Amino acid sequence: MYVERVPNRTSPPAVLLRESTRQGGKIRKRTLANLSHWPEEQVETLRRVLKGERLVGIEDSLEVVRSLPHGHVAAVLGTVRQLKLEQILDRGGSRRRDLVVAMIAARVLDPQSKLATARGLNAETAFDSLSATLGVGKIDEDDLYDAMDWLLPRQQSIEQQLAKRHLTGGSLVLYDLTSTYFEGRHCPLAKLGHSRDERGGNPQIVIGLMTNADGCPVAVEVFAGNTADPATVAKQVEKLRCRFGLEQMILVGDRGTLTSARLREDLGTQEQLRWITALRAPQVMALAKSETLQLSLFDTQEMVEFKDAQYPGERLIACRNPLLAEERSRKRSELLQAAEAGLKQIVTRTRREKRPLRGKDKIALAVGKALGRYKMGKHFQWQITEEGFTFQRNQDSIEREAALDGIYVIRTNVVASQLSTSGTVQAYKNLSGVERAFRSLKGVDLKIRPIHHRRQDRVRAHVLLCMLAYYVEWHMRDRLAPVLFQDAQPAAGRAIRKSVVAPAQRSPQARDKARRKKTDNGLPVHSFQTILKDLQTIARNTIRMRSMSFEMFTTPTAFQQHILTLLGVSVQL
Repeated sequence: MYVERVPNRTSPPAVLLRESTRQGGKIRKRTLANLSHWPEEQVETLRRVLKGERLVGIEDSLEVVRSLPHGHVAAVLGTVRQLKLEQILDRGGSRRRDLVVAMIAARVLDPQSKLATARGLNAETAFDSLSATLGVGKIDEDDLYDAMDWLLPRQQSIEQQLAKRHLTGGSLVLYDLTSTYFEGRHCPLAKLGHSRDERGGNPQIVIGLMTNADGCPVAVEVFAGNTADPATVAKQVEKLRCRFGLEQMILVGDRGTLTSARLREDLGTQEQLRWITALRAPQVMALAKSETLQLSLFDTQEMVEFKDAQYPGERLIACRNPLLAEERSRKRSELLQAAEAGLKQIVTRTRREKRPLRGKDKIALAVGKALGRYKMGKHFQWQITEEGFTFQRNQDSIEREAALDGIYVIRTNVVASQLSTSGTVQAYKNLSGVERAFRSLKGVDLKIRPIHHRRQDRVRAHVLLCMLAYYVEWHMRDRLAPVLFQDAQPAAGRAIRKSVVAPAQRSPQARDKARRKKTDNGLPVHSFQTILKDLQTIARNTIRMRSMSFEMFTTPTAFQQHILTLLGVSVQL
């Protein structure tokens, strides 16, 4: 069979499908069909098929030009757009805004330096589909620094919009601080101070984070590394009252931040500002010594509310956690043994025959170093002479401290009609939400450090970017809770707890999920990071055929589609 074009005088030629056979030495033709009404492309295709030609050669077949990991990008950017974070940054779109969004998403996806982030966002060297999805094109690290300089002046507006969304009048506001260290010494904010990372030899910066009662971040502030925690409170109160316009609120801070001096000087004149904090250990000891706090009360109950003349107009709530008492007793015993071993070594040094340790000053220096390492000096008595050193445990001091093991006292000026006794204790315990944010910022998720920026405005912009990245992650974790190891039903866990003082309990569903490593519907349970890795296998493929090219996405697996459904996003943004 073959296709033949037959001239037809003044009319278009006829296109016929014919068959030829040989009969008695002659060739016979037979018309099988008239194809004159077929499109030219269709006729040509049939002609090539009948001639036995390959319609698409190997060199003309579909070619995957590039394949970029995309699923995790779709999950993060989809969440960003659902949260309308782009509008919070700037209602009018701009290239700088797109770069800021790219840095926020990159911090969640794969936190790296700005140089590495720029390379990953560059269209030619992209690590994933983030650059192509946002259309940022060709960039370098200077473009990212320029976008950071554009972002910082907008911090006040951004925080006001987040506060309007997540804080209301009379709501709980959680505030806590952490520190992180610098690699260099050229930033004015980098100062030697208290290191919470056991890196006291490095310059530090102090970061204050403000969240709502659920731990959702609202505002962040960067202070010099030698700033004391209480010195940051006044600025936060001004932010809450003046910038956020909250006439009534309850500020929750730990005992090292909301000290008596700060409550008196910064919060005492704020009639509508309520607060919740806790007493320091010496204050608790003073209450026990004066018998205002009677330890016998804890024989029958774990929580008791009382008042004391030293704290007029305030409610004091004493709590005793038996498990915490047991842990403190164990830790003190181990520290005492370690300190005692260090002191015995000094005694041995003073008694050795060859080059013994001599002199009050030298011996005292060694003793101070040994006790300072474990902070157990208050529990020892010692005597130093020019030629020797003796010590013994201060058993009275140890017993006085042990009597208060597991006991802490909540201090508040919130009236009982506004917040019950158990509600006040729970509000203070909610500070764990801020601590969880710090673990994410400084740990395996967002990696706020190392910080290499030299200019203080760039450091502040970097910390703001990390906070906004945690804002996105917090909402993603909340939606993905059914397939994460975290508790998706915390209310059920609170319901089975004996009292608010007792350690938090996971819900039966969360315990079963952790034991089986599977959800109720048989899906695997993941961490947040492994979910992102799983989604990376959804690729954005650029496919070319001859002169044509088009985009095609990998079909999600059943689990991946479930993740996207929980987040409410699609691979096609």
